[in-house]
Amino acid sequence: MKTILNIIWLILSGFWLFLGYLFAGLLLCITIIGIPFGIASFRIGIYALWPFGYTAVERRDAGAPSCLGNILWLILAGWWLALTHIFTGLLLCVTIIGIPFGIANFKLVPVSLMPLGREIVRSNQPFAQQRW
Repeated sequence: MKTILNIIWLILSGFWLFLGYLFAGLLLCITIIGIPFGIASFRIGIYALWPFGYTAVERRDAGAPSCLGNILWLILAGWWLALTHIFTGLLLCVTIIGIPFGIANFKLVPVSLMPLGREIVRSNQPFAQQRW
């Protein structure tokens, strides 16, 4: 079932979200200061491409630079990304067929708000140390 949902998601919105996050990541990687944010954007893009069967968990070893980066991200980009995912999720939840896709958008909200210090892992292994 996850594969079917991922394929439908990919066709309807996942591919476009992926391209948007990929483009933002490329722009952010132009400067040395923006590279961590670009990598975070790539991570969100991969998660947005194929969200069913994966979840985001916090890394306990992230540290203070991750916290400071998240504050900067939240002020500059995170709040409008999160609002976009919330608005799109609410619109998708209007129909019964769109509810799983709305939930997938809601899963992207915490990652789009504060992406640094998070890791994307399989849903059946939420504490695994999987690297992208």
